[in-house]
Amino acid sequence: MLRIEQFPCLNDNYGYLVRDAATGKVACIDTPDADAIVAELDRLGWTLDLILNTHWHPDHAGGNEALKARYGAVIWGPQEVTRIAPLDHAVGAGDEVKLGETTFQVIDVGGHTLQHIAFYDAADRAAFVGDSIFPLGCGRMFEGEPVQMWGGLQRLAALPDDTRLYSAHEYTASNARFALSVDDAPALKARAERVFAARERGEWTVPTTVGEEKATNPFLRAPLLAARLGLAGRSDPEVFLAVRKAKDDFKG
Repeated sequence: MLRIEQFPCLNDNYGYLVRDAATGKVACIDTPDADAIVAELDRLGWTLDLILNTHWHPDHAGGNEALKARYGAVIWGPQEVTRIAPLDHAVGAGDEVKLGETTFQVIDVGGHTLQHIAFYDAADRAAFVGDSIFPLGCGRMFEGEPVQMWGGLQRLAALPDDTRLYSAHEYTASNARFALSVDDAPALKARAERVFAARERGEWTVPTTVGEEKATNPFLRAPLLAARLGLAGRSDPEVFLAVRKAKDDFKG
């Protein structure tokens, strides 16, 4: 059993501390803000055993050095993390990382960065996905190619529908506005209304679930939007790329 503690940090990031109930071992998923992570650990009365990085960007690995110095935590992540931060063990697709009795499967979700990974705990139906997918959105494709990023999203979509997706930012309201510009599905309209109301109340919209994203996320629904977008007959990665470019240019 995994206990998950979520907390806001920086401008729009979420930090995550996870604790294996059987052993008390604790990991943080990414290190967006070392001071905020230390404060949360102190509040909970926990220490830090592992750091699990999803990719190399500073708001995901920037706190590695400070947290390792303070706690001696062992750092696992893709090799690209060494571009900016210390890393003890490089992992990629098909690898596993143990936190006490909890096993995280490593999933390749490259595209936002070339070696971006997600950590999936099948027993607890929880996946920590960094910037690969968001509620109603996905990360910008800074380094990868459409085929690569589409493949990563499909690997996440293949997880059980009740899997919770813990992404790293609160982008859902802006993602919803874009989604409504390219998709008129009734389920999306209903979800967008709930999202806008939740954000008005200051509520978080993360995590989401695989099933909810398959039903309403325009990036997972891209093939179904091909005709609407004038892209009938194009490959799924090509349609995905068109949706991603439209989001990059969206001003709403």
